[in-house]
Parts: sequence; C-alpha cells; structure tokens
Amino acid sequence: MAVTLSESAARHVSNFIAKRGKGFGIRLGVKTSGCSGMAYKLEFVDQTEDEDEVFESHGVKVVIDPKSLAYLDGTELDFVKEGLNEGFKFNNPNVKDQCGCGESFNV
Repeated sequence: MAVTLSESAARHVSNFIAKRGKGFGIRLGVKTSGCSGMAYKLEFVDQTEDEDEVFESHGVKVVIDPKSLAYLDGTELDFVKEGLNEGFKFNNPNVKDQCGCGESFNV
C-alpha cells in the first residue's frame, strides 16, 4: 500500500511548509460528503497519531489514517496548472465515479 506525490506537488507542499514555519508533511484523508459520497481532505501535519501510516515521496511525508488508506491506496497527488487555475489533483485508481464538479467521488 502506498500514496505518492508528484515532484510538482512535493515542491508545492515543501514551499508551503517552509512559509508556514512548522510541520513535517501533509495528511490526506477522505470524508463522507458531496453528491457522489466521499470527498478528499488535505491538511498540514504537525504530529502523527499512533495508528497513522506514513509514506515519504520526494522528501515530503504523507500521513494517512487507516480508514482512509483503503480508499487512497495507489493514489498520486499532483499539483497542476490549467490556464489561470492551479491546484492539487488526486490521481486515484480506486475511483469508480465522480460528480461533475470533481469535488466528490465513490469507489
């Protein structure tokens, strides 16, 4: 089981952590939400919980709780620029369907 970051996403996260002045990585997770059932959560990590899984990708630690890992296994988090917009993109091989706005998904 693994979750990775693209080089672009790792660079973006590293820059934000440096500006923030604390933290050692990001936490990825899922929550029940949206029209398709689940939505991604993304936040900085200052400390881990005993049950967390920790992966490292391009020098950035990625922390995931065990419940979310079942939905995120194999996911790559990318940071993309499309026209005037930029943001994180979840490349999740487990997704079977997602809503039109791209904010929620189901597996």
